[in-house]
Amino acid sequence: MAKTEKSAKAKKERRGSKKKAAAEPGSRGLTARALSSASAPGHVQALAEAIEADRGSVLAVYRDPLGGNWQVLAGLPIERVEPTPFQRDLSPAHVERLAEAIDKLDRYLDPVIAVRTEEGKYWTPNGYHRLEAARSLGAKAITGLVVPDVGVAYRILALNTEKAHNLRERALEVARLAAALAELDDRPEREFATEIEEPALLTLGLCYLERGRFAGGAYHPVLRRVEKLTGAKLSSALKARGARAARVLELDDAVTAAVKGLKERGFESPYLRAFVVARINPLRFKRKVEMDADETIEKMLSAAQRFDIDKVRADQLARASGPADD
Repeated sequence: MAKTEKSAKAKKERRGSKKKAAAEPGSRGLTARALSSASAPGHVQALAEAIEADRGSVLAVYRDPLGGNWQVLAGLPIERVEPTPFQRDLSPAHVERLAEAIDKLDRYLDPVIAVRTEEGKYWTPNGYHRLEAARSLGAKAITGLVVPDVGVAYRILALNTEKAHNLRERALEVARLAAALAELDDRPEREFATEIEEPALLTLGLCYLERGRFAGGAYHPVLRRVEKLTGAKLSSALKARGARAARVLELDDAVTAAVKGLKERGFESPYLRAFVVARINPLRFKRKVEMDADETIEKMLSAAQRFDIDKVRADQLARASGPADD
């Protein structure tokens, strides 16, 4: 067997070994009749009473079929429902499309997930667009699955599939989520691996918060290779990442200057930024990464500041690929 064939077979076997074995059908969770057969514990009953006191209505109290966790299906006054403060920005076009679809059907069939705050508000971590669509149609109420555990609002990022994220949205959401978590539960950063999803997104999110039109796609592949979650408290880690984000923005300024110089020389391509970043990337031809994030950024910044536009040839740019300039 050829070497390349052996390598491909080995990779396939490794991928297969990493896959989680499928559960035996019908081996986990509760039966359908068991979802509402038990008496709800005190804290769930208290939540149901609070919903009624908030001028909502409890439609059902039951356990979810997989984990057996308690939740309340409720009708909620729409003025009491709001997005979590760390959620991604609203897309007006998406709201308009949802509103049109709901209006045509004349039914609201997709309850939001919500958690009740101490102030009697209902945070929804996954229903911002549906909520605004219902508001735009003049709805007085909205249906929601109210979860007794407020922490679910901070963990649901990994389950949020209502609308496909682009890089900017994902990064901003992670950065806002981390800031909220640091105030709520300041544990070591690495303990929030599920919520943060990808360390590079956190640094990029801090960049986007500082500069809305930041071209994060050009730097994401590099940061993804060198960023790691640390054992520092999340609040301290955010300060360190803030300093790193400032250096990334400084790097972006230097890359922008190089791109401007190339344009002045007559080069026109949507991949100019990707071309410059590729040329200054110290990891470009390295399979093993030995530098940390800060060292990598410093090397790239130094190379960008020394970038010689006069040495760039048209045939080199023609072979360039990667994220198009924003």
